[in-house]
Amino acid sequence: MILAGDIGATKTGLGLFSREGGPARPILQATFSSRGSSSLEEIALRFLKDAGAVTIKAASFGIAGPVRSGRVDATNLPWTLDAGSLGNALGVAKVRLMNDTQALAFGLSLLGSGDLKTLNAGSPEPLGVRAVLASGTGLGEAFLTCGEGRLTAHATEGGHADFAAADEEQIDLLRFLADRFGHVSWERACSGIGIENLAQFLFQTGKFDRPAWWERAGKNGSITPELINEAMEDPAPSALSLRALELFCAILGAEAGNMALSLMATGGVYLGGGLPPRILPFLEKGFFMKAFLAKGRMAGIAKEIPVHVVLNPETALLGAAVEGLSMVEAD
Repeated sequence: MILAGDIGATKTGLGLFSREGGPARPILQATFSSRGSSSLEEIALRFLKDAGAVTIKAASFGIAGPVRSGRVDATNLPWTLDAGSLGNALGVAKVRLMNDTQALAFGLSLLGSGDLKTLNAGSPEPLGVRAVLASGTGLGEAFLTCGEGRLTAHATEGGHADFAAADEEQIDLLRFLADRFGHVSWERACSGIGIENLAQFLFQTGKFDRPAWWERAGKNGSITPELINEAMEDPAPSALSLRALELFCAILGAEAGNMALSLMATGGVYLGGGLPPRILPFLEKGFFMKAFLAKGRMAGIAKEIPVHVVLNPETALLGAAVEGLSMVEAD
């Protein structure tokens, strides 16, 4: 039996998996508040205690941040994870830490047609590279390759590469974000953090009024959840909320198109994380695909690349389980 986890800035999902059941069938699964705990060790030990008398042979975790030599400082969470320390705390010799979007990429192999929503059918190549963008609190990027009959997921930190403005409005946005942050990455405009930045930018233009809930939501933390709820569920949403999500979709589309061309992702582009499924109607309105295809002479290539939204929220957890079970296959 192995322990697998998907550690996000907001929540941590853990699961127990067996070699017999495989990565698609967790024996036990639970979700915890990440910010309500001081460490992953605390959450994992609580989960294993609740599970009862179980013995795990390995543990595998996906977490947002660059993993180097079995160690990672979480990008949007005040945790430092070390594979050796985790192994000592959990009593296991085999611990794997990987980028959370890399775990999501591993999980793609377990998805069925009902787990995906297609935005662009394209002409997929079965053995082609697959690009993965995960937009949640932050923006993660990874890709999947197929070689010698095996799928391999590769982590990147492309979400922290330089943001590129596509029109006059986005040039103004770039100046606004540069004044606030100095370096402007895609994550600053293309994530849960980014949606709040977009709303702040739109308000300061003087063209939009602040919605009535703004001040209250700001006191509770990020305004992003309230903005999305209003845009998706209010029969008369504010102009600011609508424009923020339209702009978000356009920026996400531009960066997804960048990845598609940079990797020649003929196997498809997959949009994961918590945000794309939540705002699916906005992604389907056309702002995303218009920006995805706006690649000049390469627009024809971009049109042939499939684009899918990952609807299964457990995909990264299942991907972590794929890697965890691979560590005990030889035992």
